[in-house]
Amino acid sequence: MSTPARWSAAAGLTLAVDGARRPEIAQLPAGLPDVETLFAFMRDAELRFETLRLRLEERTWVATGESLRHHELLLRHPGRARVTTIRPEDGTPRNHDVWLSDGDVIRTYRAGHRLGSTRPARSRVAGLDGGDLPGASRAYHPRTRLPANSLVDTFVHPAGLCQNVLATGACRVVGSELVAGREAIVVESLHPRTIEMAGDRPDHRLSLAIDRETGLVARLEERYGTVLSRLVTATELAPDASIPDGAFSLSIPSDVSLIY
Repeated sequence: MSTPARWSAAAGLTLAVDGARRPEIAQLPAGLPDVETLFAFMRDAELRFETLRLRLEERTWVATGESLRHHELLLRHPGRARVTTIRPEDGTPRNHDVWLSDGDVIRTYRAGHRLGSTRPARSRVAGLDGGDLPGASRAYHPRTRLPANSLVDTFVHPAGLCQNVLATGACRVVGSELVAGREAIVVESLHPRTIEMAGDRPDHRLSLAIDRETGLVARLEERYGTVLSRLVTATELAPDASIPDGAFSLSIPSDVSLIY
């Protein structure tokens, strides 16, 4: 169940007659899928729900010790999302950052620095959708944008992770288990993302648990040899959850400094 060739279909789209996007694979067949099928299923994860509640617990181990972060996502298609990042070791009321978008305007609030911002969402880069481009050169356009290069973006929009990271190593589906009370498929990538740097080690390994119903990433585990360096686990994963309109509002204290 390993990848026979480098997967490069992150920007592949399935369009219905009305032009709407549809998942290429509605649901996975019984048993364990091959890697290519699993990656295609993961790419279309955000098309399988209209709302999402997601809570991630991130633990990392570095030279200074262990750190803990909580990432909470509320999402409603199309365009509305709220991401709150919490630092539990800071016991003050200023231990969090908020990112809020309605699809057109992005607002942020960094409580620890007393800084807020309001700015228009960035336009998409033109010219990356051409059918004559190779798959790896085409851009995936999410239905609802999330903070770039963030954990929640990786877990909800895993197409780039599959194409640019996992598929660069030796991938295989190794089994299934329960994560957050839901069935998940476990995929492993050995020595992904080969780079000419000191941290590029032959014993680097990524292991991911993929929610079988939605294709969302439910857990990410990174190891160097037997040493665990990062563990991110979904403690809540609720597609099509009820989310009130008030959840997408942001109140910033009057004494906060506003920057563009």
